[in-house]
Amino acid sequence: MARDASRVRLGAASFAIAGVLFLLYPAIRPFSDETSLQGAAAFASTAWILAHMLAMVGFTLVMLGLLGLYLAFRATAVEGIAFWALAVGLLSIGLLLPFYGGEAFGLHAIGEEALRQRSLALVGLASVVRSGPELIMFLIGLLLLAASAIVTAVAIWKSGTLAKWSGVPFAVGFALYIPQFFGNQPVRVVHGLLVTVGCLWIALGMWQHAPPPRPSPQGGGRSSFV
Repeated sequence: MARDASRVRLGAASFAIAGVLFLLYPAIRPFSDETSLQGAAAFASTAWILAHMLAMVGFTLVMLGLLGLYLAFRATAVEGIAFWALAVGLLSIGLLLPFYGGEAFGLHAIGEEALRQRSLALVGLASVVRSGPELIMFLIGLLLLAASAIVTAVAIWKSGTLAKWSGVPFAVGFALYIPQFFGNQPVRVVHGLLVTVGCLWIALGMWQHAPPPRPSPQGGGRSSFV
């Protein structure tokens, strides 16, 4: 039906926007010595809040993209694979976003107060926000996201409709999400570019191969559902 194509293309647009956001996130995010008042200034900046909000929106849009991909593969041999990619991805986002919220808004508040008091001790609270059970949730979430991306690449490879290699940059990008945190800003921007390429390549394939309208059953009455 026409609705199927529009929903798949909505998923494609979500992938495309997410890809751009994953590049903007490390490009905008301030990088500094986060044990100093310079780090506090970074935490307190508008750029810090904006960058992390873009990341959170990006992760959310990837899930809408996976939903669109599942709809594109519905009633095909890879429907089951696409379903598990979506299900695992949704679980991963539920574990990731609380940490990003603390990183964005918690560290922002710490940075503002540390600057007001000129206190390095307050800057040190950043390590508290980034540790404990929330860090474990975050790491599990990233591992699940990597698994979801790899399963997505498998579904695309086996689909016979999208370009086989189009899921590979997407899978590699999210598989490298934990290691890239140990890099400097140029490394993280390059990683963001890899994720962007992966998202845009999948988005292009989905847009071009959105399912055509399906004929209505012969003699069937018009459905009352919209």
